[in-house]
Amino acid sequence: MLKRTDLRGRVPSSTQLRALLPRAEMDVDAVLHQVRPVVDAVRERGVDAVLDYTERFDAVRPDRVRVPARELESALASLDPVVREALEESITRARAVHADQRREDVTTQVVDGGTVTERWVPVSRVGLYAPGGLAVYPSSVVMNVVPAQTAGVGSLVLCSPPQAAFGGLPHPTILAAAALLEVDEVWAVGGAQAVALLAYGGTDTDGAELEPVDMVTGPGNIYLTAAKRMLRGLIGIDSEAGPTEIAILADDTADPAHVAADLVSQAEHDTLAASVLVTTSEALADAVDEELRRRVAATKHTERVEQALRGAQSGTVLVSTMDEGLRVVDAYAAEHLAIQTADAREVAARVRNAGAIFVGPYSPVSLGDYCAGSNHVLPTGGFARHSSGLSVQSFLRGIHVVDYSEQALRDVADKVVALADAEDLPAHGEAVVARTGRLTEG
Repeated sequence: MLKRTDLRGRVPSSTQLRALLPRAEMDVDAVLHQVRPVVDAVRERGVDAVLDYTERFDAVRPDRVRVPARELESALASLDPVVREALEESITRARAVHADQRREDVTTQVVDGGTVTERWVPVSRVGLYAPGGLAVYPSSVVMNVVPAQTAGVGSLVLCSPPQAAFGGLPHPTILAAAALLEVDEVWAVGGAQAVALLAYGGTDTDGAELEPVDMVTGPGNIYLTAAKRMLRGLIGIDSEAGPTEIAILADDTADPAHVAADLVSQAEHDTLAASVLVTTSEALADAVDEELRRRVAATKHTERVEQALRGAQSGTVLVSTMDEGLRVVDAYAAEHLAIQTADAREVAARVRNAGAIFVGPYSPVSLGDYCAGSNHVLPTGGFARHSSGLSVQSFLRGIHVVDYSEQALRDVADKVVALADAEDLPAHGEAVVARTGRLTEG
C-alpha cells in the first residue's frame, strides 16, 4: 500500500537523502499574497475586519471577539466527565514534566569585582492558538498553556476559530479546557486574522480593549503559518508548523499491527500528513502493507487516511542495516519518531534529529499526543535538525546582567581599548578611558 524507496546496497549522502525521502509539500510563500490583505486589513480596521473575514471563512459572525466568562464556565460544567478526567490527567502529567524545565538564574564570578548574571524572564503576554478545522484539539490547549504558565507568563489569551454549530463560539471542549487551566481570556477568531489581531490588538464590539501580545504559539493551517511568517519580528513565534509526520524505525522484531496502527493514527490528522516506515525487513514491510489495507478500510476517516498514505509524503524506505536506518531517520528529522526494534532504548539513544522519540512497543505517538507528559507541539518539515518542540524555555528570555567594580574595569581596560581599536571603533575605547583615565604605559 505504501510506495517504496529501496536504499539497500547503497549509502546516499545527506544531500541525496533529503531529496529522496518522502516529505509533505508546504509552500508558505505561495499563499503570502492571499494572507497579506487579511493582515493589512486587520491592522487598519481592527475587529471590523476580523469579523468580516470570520464571516467569509468560518460562515459565522460572532457578536464579539472575546468569549464571555459565563460561556467558559458553562462549557466546563457541561463537559463529559470522562473527557474532563482525561484532560485533568493530561494536565497533571504535563505540569510534572514541564516543572523540571524551569531554569534558575545563574551568577558567574568572572573576576574579583566582576560578575555576569543570566536572568530568565518570561514573556509578558502570549497568544496561544488551538486549531478547529478537521478535528477539535483541546490537547493543544494543554500543550500550549502548561509550559507558558510554568514559565511564569503573566497574561495569556487563547484563540480558536468560532463554530457556526455553536453560535459563533469556539468548540465547547476547547472552552472547557481553557476553563480547566484557568485561562479566562479566549477570543473567538481563527486563521490569519487571529494572528494579525494578536499582533496588533484592537477594540471589541462592546468597547473592551483587546491587548496585543508579544508572542504567538500553536499549530494551524498554511494561512495561519503565513501570517506568523509575515508578522515575525513584531511578535515572536514558536515555529512555522507544517503538516504532521511520523517516521517509524523498525526491524523484524516489530509487530506489524503496531506499526500499521501508528501510521494510520498519524494519517487521520490530514490528507497531507506524512507516515513513513524505515525498516531493515522487507517481510515486515509486506506485513505492514497487508495490515494497512485492513485498518484503512475499517477506520472512521478512511478517505482522509488513504489519501495521506498514498500521497508523495508517505512511504516505506528499505535499508540494509540499522546503522543505515539511523542515517535515514536523522536525515528525515521527523516530528515524531517511533523506535520499534530490538534494543529500542539503545537505538533511540543514537538518534540525533527528532522532535520527540517514542521508544518500544508501548510508547505510541498517541500517548505523547495526550498523556505522556511530553509536549506535542513539535518541529515539522525537517526542522528538528535545528529546533526543539514547545517547552518552558520557549517562553523565557535570557538577559545578561553585567556588574563590574571600578577596579575590575581598570584591570581589563587595556584589553577593551585594544579590541576597540582593532575594530576601528575608537569611541568604544574612549567610553572605558572616560571612567578609568589614561591607560598604564607598557
